Amino acid sequence: MQLNDDLLKKWEHIIADVNKTEVPLECIKKVIIKLTNRRQRTINLHTLRKQGLDYGDIEILLTRTLNENDNEIEDVDFVIDITAVAEMVQPETDKLLGKL
Repeated sequence: MQLNDDLLKKWEHIIADVNKTEVPLECIKKVIIKLTNRRQRTINLHTLRKQGLDYGDIEILLTRTLNENDNEIEDVDFVIDITAVAEMVQPETDKLLGKL
């Protein structure tokens, strides 16, 4: 499903207002782990998916990385994949609104 730029901008606005404490892996583009020594580790889930890793392998990699750096983690940020979210939600939204 190809979404136009205007629709993606609307989804960016919607997602910006959501508290992102629990996000499905399918909707994450990158995980940025900020460490206490002012360094950071970035795990690019989008690239890993393109390389053929499945969500189970990605979850194992992410969990292992978080556990290995547990004592040094200051913050963890998720970069949301707006296109993935929109492609997952838009068809259902269209179905619901189409019935009105």
